[in-house]
Amino acid sequence: MILLQSPSKYLLQILTTRLENLDKGVELDSHWIEFSDVRYHVQASMKNPNLLFLSVSLPPPPPETVSFGGLPPGAIEAIKAAYGVVAQILDPPRDGFSLTLKLNLSKLPPDEEHKHGVLTKIASVREVVLGAPLRVFLKQLASRTVASDIDKVVALVHRPMESFFLIPQVEKVTVVFPMRFKDSIDILLATSFLKEFVDARRTAGLNNAPPCSWSPSPPPELKGAPPEALSSNAGFVSFVIFPRHVEGRKLDRTVWSLSTFHAYVSYHVKCSEGFMHTRMRRRVESLIQALDSAKPEYEKAVKATQNRSFKRLSLKDGRSSLKSFS
Repeated sequence: MILLQSPSKYLLQILTTRLENLDKGVELDSHWIEFSDVRYHVQASMKNPNLLFLSVSLPPPPPETVSFGGLPPGAIEAIKAAYGVVAQILDPPRDGFSLTLKLNLSKLPPDEEHKHGVLTKIASVREVVLGAPLRVFLKQLASRTVASDIDKVVALVHRPMESFFLIPQVEKVTVVFPMRFKDSIDILLATSFLKEFVDARRTAGLNNAPPCSWSPSPPPELKGAPPEALSSNAGFVSFVIFPRHVEGRKLDRTVWSLSTFHAYVSYHVKCSEGFMHTRMRRRVESLIQALDSAKPEYEKAVKATQNRSFKRLSLKDGRSSLKSFS
């Protein structure tokens, strides 16, 4: 199984390399995209090597979600809590981006372990920003501070112009994902994978994992959701999160796993598709090898058949010629 990591490996590598080579003061200008929905841009100059500008473009939110300046609720507070004096939020952000952070590497803690921890947290900016509203609800669940009279469906950014949904309650939070795929093969593979994923929850050793279910139609919990947000071609996956799933360090893992669930399924679907293609290629290659190995025997048999036919034909022609002289 593929386990997606929270820190961006490429961003962490850039930050670490920059910190190790501050005396060189080289120019830096790098663009890349991860998870097919988040775009990054890192810039640094020779004049002040301690300063880096990190810009992030988030998936455009669908109309049923709430955002503030292109950021999900609670994102600003989450950034300040995670990065402290190391990062300054620029307002407005760079053109074409949802967020721009001015990073000051000189304000990193001197202790190497703590320093690496801050760099790893910066490289996890996707989780910090997109997971902020989900973290708020799960923290309330852990502390049992969810309002007892709450009865609503909360839509959060899932992918570009797509949502997933939270139904918060005092003792549990239900999370529902409408699963959508563009390619017809991906739809079939995803549907099969999700059914097996749900069945795996029933196996021994996974009793403490959040209960999950799959259905081809929207579950009853989404009764209050906008109909246009409930389109799905690979069904709906529901998780029930209890306080024990978000206690202590489990909170970070749960937030990350839920916020990247669609990417997790997509990776497995693509791997399955690639495995199928590899098996097909190997099957074709084995058939070609079998045909190649049989080719000499085939040619030998054809040649022998042709020789026998030629001898019969020659004997017949000879007899015909003898009859013509008789």
